[in-house]
Amino acid sequence: MKWTIERYVLREVAQSWLAVTGVLVAIILSNQLSRVLGQATENAYGRHVVAELIVLGSVMNLSIVVPVGLLLAIVLSLGRLYHDSEIAALQACGYGPVRLLKPLLGFALLIAAGLAWLSFVQVPLADLHAQALKQSAVRNAQFGSLDSGRFRSFSKGDAVFYAERVDAQGVLHNVFVQRDVHGTMELALAETATYKPGDNESTHMVTLFNGQRYEGVPGRADFRIIEFREHGIPVVTPPSMSRKVDPDTKPTRELLGSSDPQDIAQLQARISTPLMALVLTLIAVPLSRLRPRQGRYGRVGFAILVYFVYSNLLTAAKVWVEKGELSPLIGVWWVHLLALSLGLFLALRQSPPKFWLNRHRHAA
Repeated sequence: MKWTIERYVLREVAQSWLAVTGVLVAIILSNQLSRVLGQATENAYGRHVVAELIVLGSVMNLSIVVPVGLLLAIVLSLGRLYHDSEIAALQACGYGPVRLLKPLLGFALLIAAGLAWLSFVQVPLADLHAQALKQSAVRNAQFGSLDSGRFRSFSKGDAVFYAERVDAQGVLHNVFVQRDVHGTMELALAETATYKPGDNESTHMVTLFNGQRYEGVPGRADFRIIEFREHGIPVVTPPSMSRKVDPDTKPTRELLGSSDPQDIAQLQARISTPLMALVLTLIAVPLSRLRPRQGRYGRVGFAILVYFVYSNLLTAAKVWVEKGELSPLIGVWWVHLLALSLGLFLALRQSPPKFWLNRHRHAA
């Protein structure tokens, strides 16, 4: 009978967890889509870049969604059992709600193992790939495929390009180029042109063929006119955003043993993700208890509040460790201890020590 009850409760919690997590993932995906589309509009990302960024962002957000999904799943499932008086029937048979902690913690251990794999391995890889993809997309957007019949500006507006058409080989036809070189205006007209990446990631080379170049200062009549058969123009695009390695993208093995406060804070944050799932399970079981005639969703609001306070305190503690305002020995662990104390308090309040002593003596 014991296994039957535990299997029934686990099935209810697992189904609720899948449903709640699915809804949360859908919400995250919609927010991710709007945010990435905004970035794509601003930086002219390609369609394949948008799709990849959405997938990578979803992977990174899973470590946030899964713990809160577990908390809400337990509160909703046990709340339904309380509301339908099924917990009361179990208590009448000597099977109190606190005894459900064992199977639920076993389920939470499986989820925590998956979260550890996500947090330690997949999330840093996804973050690293997303940052590299954004940097590459920005550079390509600054000087990627030139559309025919459209003016494009580069080098912070110092260079303007226009091509009447672009053939299948990528050769530009009837090209117009305007550049501002230290106060001197350069205009070039060419029959054809090609472009390709330069020797470094921030430079592209445009080669004009069969045209004329006009040089001079606006407002003065001493312009020079030069005819050319081939003329190369370097175009500078924005360099990579940062050369500094972001701790969020570092492999976990590089964080181990590091004395850098940012690395320590990042490592503790990664450990906190699976640990949070276990502590939230301990809190969720006694938290889901409903008073008579209370609605089955009566504890959901309080559960969400507990999660937000818990997660925000973890974020604040991580920032304090990064800035050196909090000792790494204390780190984020005090937040977990505080949440663990809340869970133990709720559990003991629901089933006082006297109950445990009497149950132990009766078993003896």
